[in-house]
Amino acid sequence: MASARIRCLFLWVLFFLLTGFSPCVAYGEDVIKIGLPAEPKTLNVWAATDAWSNRVLNQLLQPLYIREPKTLKLIPWLAAEDPIYDPATLSYTIKLRDSKWSDGSEFTSHDVAFTGHVIKTFRVPRFIANWEFIKEIETPDKHTVRFFLKEPKALFLSRTLTTPMVQKKQWSPICARAEKAAQVSNTNGPLSVLLKESVAQPVGCGPFVFKKWEKGSHLLLEKNRYFFGTGKQISGFKLGPYVAGIRFRFIDNTDAAVLGLFTGSIDMYWWGLQENYIHDLDSHKNITVFTNQKSALYYMGFNVREKPFNDIYFRKAVALSVDKPFIIKRIVQGYAVLANSIIPSGNTFWYDPNVPTYGQGFTREQRIRKAYKLLRESGYTWELPPVNPEGGVEKGQGIRYPDGTPMETLTILTPPAEYDPKRAMVGNMVQQWLKMLGIPFVAKSLSLGYLLKKVKTQHDFDCFVLGYGNLSLDPDYLRNFFISRNDKPGGWNTSGYSNSRFDQIADASADALDMNKRRQLIWQMQNIIMDDVPWIPLYSPKVVEGARQDRFTGWISMLGGIGNRWSFCCIKSK
Repeated sequence: MASARIRCLFLWVLFFLLTGFSPCVAYGEDVIKIGLPAEPKTLNVWAATDAWSNRVLNQLLQPLYIREPKTLKLIPWLAAEDPIYDPATLSYTIKLRDSKWSDGSEFTSHDVAFTGHVIKTFRVPRFIANWEFIKEIETPDKHTVRFFLKEPKALFLSRTLTTPMVQKKQWSPICARAEKAAQVSNTNGPLSVLLKESVAQPVGCGPFVFKKWEKGSHLLLEKNRYFFGTGKQISGFKLGPYVAGIRFRFIDNTDAAVLGLFTGSIDMYWWGLQENYIHDLDSHKNITVFTNQKSALYYMGFNVREKPFNDIYFRKAVALSVDKPFIIKRIVQGYAVLANSIIPSGNTFWYDPNVPTYGQGFTREQRIRKAYKLLRESGYTWELPPVNPEGGVEKGQGIRYPDGTPMETLTILTPPAEYDPKRAMVGNMVQQWLKMLGIPFVAKSLSLGYLLKKVKTQHDFDCFVLGYGNLSLDPDYLRNFFISRNDKPGGWNTSGYSNSRFDQIADASADALDMNKRRQLIWQMQNIIMDDVPWIPLYSPKVVEGARQDRFTGWISMLGGIGNRWSFCCIKSK
């Protein structure tokens, strides 16, 4: 008991030292306090590549369309209605809501056109891929904008139209200064100058406006009295915001953040919590633990350029050997969803639930027997087979290729355990499972940077375990990951996969403007990949977040968690 009290006292001291919080909580203050594990780097939207900057900016700057939380369907936001497509001119016409900027001036089509102009003129890295196929933008009137495309691009709907809009009045002089400064500088181009611009007071159309930023401590947003959504019913939600503001507090220590939830010094910690914190939080009467799926994927990838992974039957035997339910239950403690496709199952519209699977429902012995049968029928032999003549399973030894040569030791690369213990453990388990088949396998941990260099640039690997912690809800990444022209140093096709039929369907999916037609193409692509298995999808992690329920209520859960525009528009004080 004494040691527990000492630890509790230590955590209190640590909490106040790290955060500078007062133990007194101003319960009458109608401002919700959100803990962030890191401080935003900038309020310049063009330079905001970090998650923390964007979590703040997303409350200020708004897109034309956003995803509603239940179906993830794109719905009008700053736009007033769905875009109208004209195939004859390859154009989309969009009507805008009556909206105002946070300075009280009117949001118009000229702001939309200007946003596109900045991205295309300066070739802003964050957004240019989603705008370079725009040929022209017309503004017939202040509430109508018309986009003309150079060629059909499915990304126009899902990414171009979800770009945050900026105010022409604020950014026009900044852009002019950037272009002028670049003309007199021998070292900095206009983009470099634009990205270095310090934005002290971003003007937006969102539910909140920027108030102040005390570096190293907190950042305060206040309710935007001009927010277009206030009092409106959109997608079944009556929008506020109902709170006076949001105070983001920077807490880079999870122990301190969790203690902040216990004491009420923060109302929500906007970061996924590890398993060891969840039980204590869940047992607190004033704290609710929210668990949601993420658009994320952890997977095992093969180098299909070299043997033995250039053999589809060998890859399928490995896929049969990998026990995903064991990984979910024992390694990630149930805080993940088993993945059968490259597209996470939480992305319900695009995910194909009927892709080929391997070893589903099998015991360990059944996996070994099935993999052994597949390899034996493909010509592989063993000094000591993993399945004896009586059908009993034993540890195999000395596997040989169909040409009779012994198989060399294969290596599975993982990040180090101190960086990601789960992926390191997956590598160790895969090593053990494949050794049972008589396949000589070792797991090797490398620093993440060196691992990525060997996989993405040098293509010097057998197989690896990596992950994408934040995949776009638009599944175009499926095309980029496996289309053959991306098999190049630094390219997205790290496995060296090549399939002309996949390439043809993938390119057609990028050009398909009809959503249902594109969905069918994406489903075909998933089936091809899971039949050829250049990757084995392992799991999609869940995001677990804690929030107090004694001061505020009304959190909206969706793919990715409760930290979203819908929540901040609907949260109310009790």
